[in-house]
Amino acid sequence: MALYSREENNVVTQLAGTVQLPRMFRVRQKFDEQHFEPEEIPAIVREELANSGMAGRIQPGMEVAITGGSRGVANIAIVLKAIADFVKEKGASPFVFPAMGSHGGATVEGQLEILAGYGVTEEFLGCPIRATMETVYLGDTEEGMHIFGDKIACAADAIILCNRIKAHTAFRGPYESGLVKMAVIGMGKQHGAEQVHQNGFSDLGRLLPMIGRVVMDHAPIIGGVGLVENAFDQTCRIRALTAEEIWTEEPGLLQYSKERLGRIYAQDLDVLVVDRIGKDCSGDGMDPNVTGRFAVPHIQGELKVQHIAVLDLTEETHGNCNGLGLADVTTKRLVDKIDVDATYPNVVTSTVLCTPRVPLFTHSDRACIQIALRTCNYIDRERPRIVRIRDTMHLREIWMSEAMLEEARRNPHLEVLSDPEPWAFDEAGNLW
Repeated sequence: MALYSREENNVVTQLAGTVQLPRMFRVRQKFDEQHFEPEEIPAIVREELANSGMAGRIQPGMEVAITGGSRGVANIAIVLKAIADFVKEKGASPFVFPAMGSHGGATVEGQLEILAGYGVTEEFLGCPIRATMETVYLGDTEEGMHIFGDKIACAADAIILCNRIKAHTAFRGPYESGLVKMAVIGMGKQHGAEQVHQNGFSDLGRLLPMIGRVVMDHAPIIGGVGLVENAFDQTCRIRALTAEEIWTEEPGLLQYSKERLGRIYAQDLDVLVVDRIGKDCSGDGMDPNVTGRFAVPHIQGELKVQHIAVLDLTEETHGNCNGLGLADVTTKRLVDKIDVDATYPNVVTSTVLCTPRVPLFTHSDRACIQIALRTCNYIDRERPRIVRIRDTMHLREIWMSEAMLEEARRNPHLEVLSDPEPWAFDEAGNLW
């Protein structure tokens, strides 16, 4: 028996066809745009490292490991090369290693593929990339949890962490996504990440610094380079910190990041349309700090959305559909791209099993959006409230439905760029 029929015979498509979609207008959202241009970054990284306490800890002949993560961090290849170049200036030998927990299907090949997708290659870096999924035991927390770290990195003379500091998608605390998390979960590989996540996310804000102390005490971490991005995913702050300074300075950088987080300047949406999701956009495929839809019950978002329609996966996510389960409707095009081997190891490790679930799917973008709207309850069907975004990393220009035009004109954070116009679907019902 076929799991789904062709477009022209599909009952869901016929049901969707009864829904009239509102006209949409384009708006520009206004955020703090201060940032560094890519060509400025190598010199800034070098200056930060030279002026930090790390500089004196890198001695000639040392072997220095540098973390390479799996997130879509702006300018990550440029930053890693700059760190490696500085290490070489000090007479030491750098190498980069994948520090991404269970991502990439929890395989060496998958993790190297993710790095290459971000331009992090040996040719560009000018230094080796050394990858393993093996770990070594580092010690126990005060509560008896066994902690592990990357075997190759922990055998080096020194480790420099590098990561974006940002609000996490599933827990809150003084240390969320950042350098401490990179040391604990990124360096922990599949084994270590599984240990940390075994009881879910609700207590991770408390556990992360406890575990991080064990890693810092037993792995040769000398410091890290923390990166902060603005709402346009541009690098806006770079700080080189010693291992000791990470504990005192990262919370402030996290707050600085949260103040610059992208958002949607609207409330109480009927439908949010997300053109694409992926691990390069967020750990949850689409950042719940933007969508308001979290995978864990202990965090509630500010934005209230009745239905989310997700249309596609990014190429960079390599079939990892983590976060799709937070949508209400999707497309067959997306479903056909799913690679469960790339998705499930990360999901099982996190223990949050709802995130890769496949929702109702349609044969076209138009039907997907129509079904999302048709199945909303208690809404003004003559004037529905719909927002469309490219993904949760690109929020400078978005689309809003005609019913929201006057409030957009009154909002000082929004600039209306166009008159309302029909959706631009092609003959197959997909968006251009």
